[in-house]
Amino acid sequence: MAKKKVSAEDLRAKSADELAEQLTKLKKEQFNLRFQRANGQLENTGHVRTVRKDIARIETVMSERRRKAG
Repeated sequence: MAKKKVSAEDLRAKSADELAEQLTKLKKEQFNLRFQRANGQLENTGHVRTVRKDIARIETVMSERRRKAG
């Protein structure tokens, strides 16, 4: 399950609802990956890092928007 990383440029083009939905999806995936790692079932350990960085990118874009609005 090799996924391409999410670019900040693509994220800035999305609406706030789309970002929130994608953030929720990635946090669930991160949760599942943590369980897989704890049980020794995780094959692609690098995917954990990619998901974590994607979450950070989304949160950064959301934070930028909040700063501009407020």
